[in-house]
Amino acid sequence: MAKPFAPILKNYIEKSEFDLVTPIPLSNERLYERGFNQSTALLEEAEVRPSCLLTRIHSEKQSKKTRRERLQQEQVFQLGVGDVKGKRVLLFDDIYTTGTTLRQAAKLLKEAGAREVSSLTLARG
Repeated sequence: MAKPFAPILKNYIEKSEFDLVTPIPLSNERLYERGFNQSTALLEEAEVRPSCLLTRIHSEKQSKKTRRERLQQEQVFQLGVGDVKGKRVLLFDDIYTTGTTLRQAAKLLKEAGAREVSSLTLARG
């Protein structure tokens, strides 16, 4: 699935002025189940080197939650490695549903000193 989108994604990111591009992470448990992070795979296929700035706390799958449960969930991210102070960060995810995932990640990055946080998703669900 990543191959058809790779040229478009690569072109967009190369023309942008982001200092760091970070995929939305999976929890270790979800990564083990799936075997790969779809957002990271898309970036790598587009020849974009991701900065893995966040880690995710394991929780129930987003797809099993109602819209209300997604909107009310607690923070599921923690800062991983990397300095974001004064940086322009692009968050990348495969699907945008309610926006909660991106809002939580952006909030954490802004609190850590990121100058600007933008997001890009491949699809809207």
